[in-house]
Amino acid sequence: MDRELAPEIARQSRNKGVVVGLIAITALVAAIWLFRNVLKTSVDSAKIRTGVAEVGSVENTLNATGEVIPAYEQIITTPIRAGIKRVLLTPGTQVKPGQAILELDKSLSLIEYEKMKDQLSLKRNGIDQLKMKLNKNLYDAEINDKIKSLNINRLRAEWEDTKRLQKVGGKTQEDVTRAENALRIAELEKKQLENDLNYNRQSMGASVRESTLQAQIEEKNLQEMERKLKQADILTDRAGVLTWVNENIGSAVNEGEMLAKVADLASFRIEGSCSDVYADQVKTGLPVVVKVNETTLRGIITQVKPSVQNGVIQFTVQLDNNRHASLRPKMKVEVFIVTESAAKAVRVPNGPAFKGKRKQYVFVLENGVAQRREVEVGLSNFDYVEIKSGIQPGEKVIITDLSQYEHLQELTIDTDSQ
Repeated sequence: MDRELAPEIARQSRNKGVVVGLIAITALVAAIWLFRNVLKTSVDSAKIRTGVAEVGSVENTLNATGEVIPAYEQIITTPIRAGIKRVLLTPGTQVKPGQAILELDKSLSLIEYEKMKDQLSLKRNGIDQLKMKLNKNLYDAEINDKIKSLNINRLRAEWEDTKRLQKVGGKTQEDVTRAENALRIAELEKKQLENDLNYNRQSMGASVRESTLQAQIEEKNLQEMERKLKQADILTDRAGVLTWVNENIGSAVNEGEMLAKVADLASFRIEGSCSDVYADQVKTGLPVVVKVNETTLRGIITQVKPSVQNGVIQFTVQLDNNRHASLRPKMKVEVFIVTESAAKAVRVPNGPAFKGKRKQYVFVLENGVAQRREVEVGLSNFDYVEIKSGIQPGEKVIITDLSQYEHLQELTIDTDSQ
């Protein structure tokens, strides 16, 4: 005889059946959902973006980044070794040409300047003394030459007298020879003296020229120091904005050390950078498109820096309108380097549907149905993509990424939700 099951066992059996049923229902719903999505042939119109093909210019661009900097920034350095005595202007101040920025303590340089003046005076005095000494030596040599000439004349006369006396027996041949030798010695001594005289004249000129050149060098050094002392009055030479100044009053600064920066904040340029992968394409003279927020500005690359640092190549852009109101110092901007352009091309707005392939499939919308079509893509930039074949001007192209439907030839655009 069968016995009745315990209530606990019956309850567990019923719960198990409910769980199995729920799992089966869930699996069925999932299968239906998956089946519907796999075979789905429509898409909500609110989820797509379209663009109309048109004829216009398309530029092929390379993506880069840039920073807005003043068109010029003057760096003011100290021309002398000095100390900062007083700061007259603070950063952010508008400055005019000739306006003083700070005051330096020039006492050490002034002492050096006076020392150089004294050295130049000593050098000039030394030149005067050298000229007097050389003139005296030259005068003495000329007098000795004249004395030597008179002595030669006397010896020649004695030699002539000795020869006459020797003929009459008053002098011997030895006396004649002795007188002749004395004359020859005196003549040789005169030649030696004349040679010394010529040398003294030449060396005198060379010595004076050398000392004069040394004095001229010291004079130029003095003039240079005088110029530096005038420049030590730290003044601006053009209008602009003081962007930085050394405010450490009392600190010592060496010659050439930076004291202040003055920038023209009315005009700007762009310092751009991009990957060195494009190093062979980035060249001076290429046009550039710069996006400043919602504003588009154009310019040209004026300089490409030769060195590559950390895989980045840097370049400078001169803007056609470098005084645009939207430009601000240190602003980060998008830069697009134009490498190629097509004047009259079929173009559509750029979007996720275009993935950089030369040939690909896109959907063209007509009467609520999207037809899959193979197109050939040409140049592209941030705004537009050139279509070389597959689309005609006036056709509406879906630029949203629909690659999940690329197995379909047609796709219905559902507008019921709108």
